[in-house]
Amino acid sequence: MTLPLAGIRVLAVEQFGAGPWATLQLADLGAEVIKIEDPSAGGDVGRYVPPFQEGEDSLFFETFNRNKRSVSLDLRHSRGHEVFLDLVAAADVVFSNLRGDQPRRLGLTHEQLRDVNPRIVCCSLSGFGMTGPRAAEGGYDYMMQGLAGWMSLTGGPDEPPTKSGLSLVDLSGGYVAAIAILAGLLQAGRDGAGCDCDISLFETALAELMYVGTWAATKGYVPERQRNSAHPSIIPFQNFRTADSWIVVACPKQKFWELLCDVLGRPELVSDPRFLGFAARDAHRQELLAILDQAFARRSTAEWLEALAASGVPSAPVNDVTEAFLDPQVEARGGIVEIEHPRLGTVRQVATPLRVGEESKPLRPAPARGEDTAEVLVTLCGYSRDRIDELEASGVFGAAVGASSR
Repeated sequence: MTLPLAGIRVLAVEQFGAGPWATLQLADLGAEVIKIEDPSAGGDVGRYVPPFQEGEDSLFFETFNRNKRSVSLDLRHSRGHEVFLDLVAAADVVFSNLRGDQPRRLGLTHEQLRDVNPRIVCCSLSGFGMTGPRAAEGGYDYMMQGLAGWMSLTGGPDEPPTKSGLSLVDLSGGYVAAIAILAGLLQAGRDGAGCDCDISLFETALAELMYVGTWAATKGYVPERQRNSAHPSIIPFQNFRTADSWIVVACPKQKFWELLCDVLGRPELVSDPRFLGFAARDAHRQELLAILDQAFARRSTAEWLEALAASGVPSAPVNDVTEAFLDPQVEARGGIVEIEHPRLGTVRQVATPLRVGEESKPLRPAPARGEDTAEVLVTLCGYSRDRIDELEASGVFGAAVGASSR
């Protein structure tokens, strides 16, 4: 295999969503990701998230942990940390998603590990970062959506503050951490020295305010929530109710607005002084939307999609998740993959969007807790069977090495 990250080894002290999402990207690109699971906590809490959960397996856990290996190891045990250092010597990356004060307490920073491995890249993904007054606080996606102002932007004008339908701060934080790790690896390869990457969910959420953040920070802009998921300043760029469902129509360029007027059978709107250009349409938003609402309500979604596609106006149906999977583009590009799981049967997942080169990694189900402990320690650290048995007896691994609940 010549996958982009083949030969890269990541030790991941991770659980739940954001952290495992970060290392999933690396695993799908060919990296060897070894989950370090805490035996005292029953491993990654994602194993126990309902629904669709049996024993220590769940579809939630499968989503974030395919193509990884699992080592059961108590890092708070003095001998457990010794084992961890032996693993660090054979690794390229140490990743964690804990509270910001925990990596240093557990000895997971570059400063603490560089004597073992000068090239090690250490990445912490936490709620608030490793410094500052909130460093010791836990942070979760929903909290960040509220704290960073996202909820104030989401929902209709007369609705309460609303979160996104997905855990977008967690997912974005995972992507940011993966990018930081790749940058750290490039630096280590260039300079021969690793580094720390200090990634914060809060800062990720703030960064994703994008232009709204710039408007607010520069001009004191206070966003107003618009109905039907409308863009704050570009009209039309939102959902519209049709005769039978909903449609998304986007006119981020003047040419699309002019084409839309032709499709609607209202060419005179192009030259209407109220709607000449972005600023005018924004200033007369309500007048324009009254016209468009009435027009779109006259035909079905299918009819509008056909007409808009023929004219080149960007548009899409408002699908539910199952309908999204039925789009012919999904089948054409292999958007759903299947993995056989020893307990859960055939697990169907969304394929990675990371299409780099011609090859893709053969898919393996997420590991049972600790199933790779013995093999990893023998292969990477040169441990004997006797030494593993002795460490097991000391409680370093929790339950028996390689034990599986499957």
